[in-house]
Amino acid sequence: MNYTKEQLVDALVHEWEYLCHDDYDPQDPTPEEYRKEMEELTIEQLIEETDTGEGYTLDEFMECHG
Repeated sequence: MNYTKEQLVDALVHEWEYLCHDDYDPQDPTPEEYRKEMEELTIEQLIEETDTGEGYTLDEFMECHG
């Protein structure tokens, strides 16, 4: 399945918020700052950021966070 850049950014920000919720570190970027960082990446780089592959597919990632 193909995803737009916006969908990938939204999913990565959702994952970021989920991960930071229980393990907050004041040094971490805010969700808004993280979104800005992600918006500067290409689609290929965004897919890399999802850390998906054979064991955990991009479709599975998007189902959880998209």
